[in-house]
Amino acid sequence: MTASLSSERLIRYSRQLANPHFGETSQQRLSTAKVLVVGAGGLGSATVPALAAMGVGTIGVIDTDVVELSNLHRQLAHGIADVGRSKLDSVTETVARIDPDIKIHHHSVHLDSTNALELFAGYDLVLDGSDNFATRYLVNDAAAITGIPLVWGAILGYGGQAGVAWVGHGPTYRDLFPVPPAPGTVLSCAEGGVLPSVCALIGAIMCSETVKLLTGIGEPLIGRVTTYDALTGRFREVEYAASSDVNPITELIDYEVFCGVARDASDIAGSSDTIDSSELSSLLNAGDPLQVIDVREPFERMIVTIEPSELFPLGQLESHLDEIRRDIPVVLFCHHGTRSEHALHLLQNAGFSNVRHLVGGIDDYAQTIDPALARY
Repeated sequence: MTASLSSERLIRYSRQLANPHFGETSQQRLSTAKVLVVGAGGLGSATVPALAAMGVGTIGVIDTDVVELSNLHRQLAHGIADVGRSKLDSVTETVARIDPDIKIHHHSVHLDSTNALELFAGYDLVLDGSDNFATRYLVNDAAAITGIPLVWGAILGYGGQAGVAWVGHGPTYRDLFPVPPAPGTVLSCAEGGVLPSVCALIGAIMCSETVKLLTGIGEPLIGRVTTYDALTGRFREVEYAASSDVNPITELIDYEVFCGVARDASDIAGSSDTIDSSELSSLLNAGDPLQVIDVREPFERMIVTIEPSELFPLGQLESHLDEIRRDIPVVLFCHHGTRSEHALHLLQNAGFSNVRHLVGGIDDYAQTIDPALARY
């Protein structure tokens, strides 16, 4: 039996302990629990401080990114003084301000099939706040193999969803999504935007599910997904069951290959539909006939752009078809290359043949050609 909580701890958690069916036993279970959080971004920033405040004794965080200015509107664990710092260092200081007795373990590694099982083996539960499908499938499979419960969330735009996967207790993420979406069909938060309050709300649901699983109270979201639409204020629940078409999870695979993800710009450059940053720079410097089209939003262009170019936002592109040249090459670009790929297919379906999109977008162009463009 775990030692009784100190008087200071009883006072700290008094409003939590007062909940029906919670009590000191549940609080002690939290204090001895070890939770691994994948990502210290939008969802990680919402969940790690909350888990610490609720008394989860040990929290591991996996992340390799630094804090950027564009993170701050939604990643509330970080502040303006943290820009340029490791997100792990920043979130650790946030937790220390909440409760210095909470243990934080840094995992500054790229999570993949070579290290996931070893990392997961040291924890009781994993909470997935990642922002890509390759990592979501990896986390699901590693959790299944190690036998620990997984709490996952996803956010984009004005909506989000959360659920629980736990092999032996119900279906997993693979039963809900047997195959990943085709590459380029789902925008990232960087491309599609996200409302900060959605991060906070989905993160709060994930924390509640974590506490339920660790303490045994309530009914976890196993076999159910809660979805939220901020524009209507409505929640919806989707039930799902284990699928006979999904094979048992026995080993980890190459999840970037599984999801059709190119590892970097060089992996997909060379296609007749793409152009890399070096070739685009050469064409612009040579003054070759070329129409460059920016398919981002006006506010993004105000931050930084590639010149010379014209702005036709993706959502309005069809209304600008008569302004797009058919007699010279056309190059489309966006932030990371996702929206420009959508635009490419739209133009090809409209009969344009001499059109390509910039691999990696203006982000890659800034890294490869002009660092002065690296502003967001």
